[in-house]
Amino acid sequence: MPSLEQNLILDRCPHCNVNHPNLTKVTQCETNSHDNTNKRVWFFYKCAKCGGIVTATSHRVSAEITQIFPSTQTVNEDIPSPAKDYLEQAMDTVHAASGSIMLSASSVDAMLKLKGYESGKLYSRINKAVRDNLITKEMAEWAHRVRLDANGQRHADNEVGLPSMEDAQQTLEFVKALAQFLFVLPARVNKGLKESSSEND
Repeated sequence: MPSLEQNLILDRCPHCNVNHPNLTKVTQCETNSHDNTNKRVWFFYKCAKCGGIVTATSHRVSAEITQIFPSTQTVNEDIPSPAKDYLEQAMDTVHAASGSIMLSASSVDAMLKLKGYESGKLYSRINKAVRDNLITKEMAEWAHRVRLDANGQRHADNEVGLPSMEDAQQTLEFVKALAQFLFVLPARVNKGLKESSSEND
């Protein structure tokens, strides 16, 4: 962890994910528990790129930071490549919204292919995944929205216009949720079952 200084040194902004962000302190405060055993200093930093606020705390100024809010985003290792790679790139480029949305759509595309839905266009594969009960109807509607948003950017549709960073972030949230549903949760369940089985042996 970095130290609690005037500038917060992070690899990426937790909000916009820009590389090596310029995070400068805007204010600070001190807090303590009711029994005076948990004194902490809090620094509030502003990202020069997106304007997002990052909070960091330590027991004193210039000491090693103990917590950062929000924490930086990471992609779960249980998501296989290339879906994981596209998702990481979408997160890395969320400040460049058009590119991020197209990469998010590529991640959805890759997830379905990894689940065996390889033939046809993305539209038909999403619908087939619903018919096979792989995903819910609501997930499909959101996946179609991601697909259409990406198509609008890929074909430079004048009626669609350029998305905002917030649009890209919302798209990312869906793709991360879909990855959780398709890969992360099943992996955790399998791990739990294996651990439970080995305990009972």
